[in-house]
Amino acid sequence: MTISRRTSNRRLARHRKKRELVATGWTATSGDTKRQVTGHGRSRGWVIVYTGDGKGKTTASLGLALRATGYNMRVCMIQFVKGSWFCGELKSSHLLAPNFRILPAGKGFVGIIDDKKPLSQHIAAAKEALSASEKIISSGLYDIVILDEINYAVSRKLIGVRPVLELIRRKPVDVSLVLTGRRAPQPIIDVADLVTDMRKVKHPFDKGMMARKGIDF
Repeated sequence: MTISRRTSNRRLARHRKKRELVATGWTATSGDTKRQVTGHGRSRGWVIVYTGDGKGKTTASLGLALRATGYNMRVCMIQFVKGSWFCGELKSSHLLAPNFRILPAGKGFVGIIDDKKPLSQHIAAAKEALSASEKIISSGLYDIVILDEINYAVSRKLIGVRPVLELIRRKPVDVSLVLTGRRAPQPIIDVADLVTDMRKVKHPFDKGMMARKGIDF
């Protein structure tokens, strides 16, 4: 009777998590109901930061996702500012489903040439992305969660650093969290296990060349 009650409680908890994800606009599939745990899921997850002015922060996190899926690990990327643009990884992630999924949640980069949206829209989108991230991280569905461009969102004051630190503090112990974006705040760097600063040596943009398909997006 006790075992039956525990099983029922676990099922209710999983169902509640799925409902919370759906409420954020994230559609859970049958493949998301269980996380594949083969030993890696029981080890302590790392907090990883990719920052700096050089190119390669999101690219590094995508490479990490590709490697992790090779071990049948589950990875979710939440895009904090790129949601209004099409990026090649949105399509290629389907090839790795259900082990890799991307949630576009932003309204585009703030203050760049073609940004015509009011700041309030960017702030609202970033806050919604943060709320969705909290539910996804605690859902038990993923081994690794990538918060793409969250450092940029903090540096542009779309969200505060304190909620991000609280998100890191409350993450399940076996989940690895990756935070990308330039100008990572020092408090986030301080709590991270691994920090890589991408230093720009040369970039075609400095010569007026625009972003290129398959390389930049």
